[in-house]
Amino acid sequence: MLKNTFCHLPGIGIQTERKLWSSGITSWEHLLAASASDVPMSLGRLRLALLHLEESFVQFDQRKPLHFQQSLPFDQHWRLFADFRDLAVFLDIETTGMGGPWDHITTISLYDGRSISCYVHDDNLLQFREDIERYGLVITYNGKTFDFPFIRQTLRSPMNHAHIDLRYVLRSLGYRGGLKGCEKQLGIAREDLDGVDGLFAVHLWREYLRTWDRKVLDTLLAYNVLDVVNLEPLMVQACNAKLSETPFADQHFLCAPTRPDLPYLPDQGTIERIRHAIMTTFWH
Repeated sequence: MLKNTFCHLPGIGIQTERKLWSSGITSWEHLLAASASDVPMSLGRLRLALLHLEESFVQFDQRKPLHFQQSLPFDQHWRLFADFRDLAVFLDIETTGMGGPWDHITTISLYDGRSISCYVHDDNLLQFREDIERYGLVITYNGKTFDFPFIRQTLRSPMNHAHIDLRYVLRSLGYRGGLKGCEKQLGIAREDLDGVDGLFAVHLWREYLRTWDRKVLDTLLAYNVLDVVNLEPLMVQACNAKLSETPFADQHFLCAPTRPDLPYLPDQGTIERIRHAIMTTFWH
């Protein structure tokens, strides 16, 4: 889809892009080959766009998605996914709170469509700083305002990656209600972890520190991993929905991804015990 995109060029917005598509100019190559009289924009804007289009070819060939992310509107970042999928990783963090001075990251999970990696506080968390540099594109839900700032603050990792925040893409499609709400609306099930959320993950970490019970940590990691694994079908469905708004839906349609084997399983006894403790505290 990226080489059918013009709205990252100066002077070209979504409406002008659609005019280009309607006039038969549907790719970068078409724009380069078109005569000025066939392009539905002023000569000055065309010259500026062509100047920047040359750099787009260079950045695309050099596999640098950040160049395009920085010039695309937030709700159009989805256009990076298919072309840079080989450089992409899905990321989610769990923390002790919302970012207060004493809060820290408890776990991080990464999923690149092939393998899952997990990082745990006071274990291998610092290894994340090295591993994340293998990727050029990071995909999150609400990572712009939560995950990225938290990682920068607590791990001192610059996170200078191209970034697709699915919160904005899904919002542009009418989906709200947080990650779990969007999953339900799009038919993505949580099964044994239904009802477990970020606040519950805080309680899981506290329970782990109290008991050092490996089943508790595995339950937290199972929850964290499911967050990143579910981001992939969300990303694919969002891409296909956005593609349906363009002339390229059939050309660039993405097939549903294969669900990976999950390395951790939640312990239902742990979930029920913590759920009971939360409810007891709430009612008292």
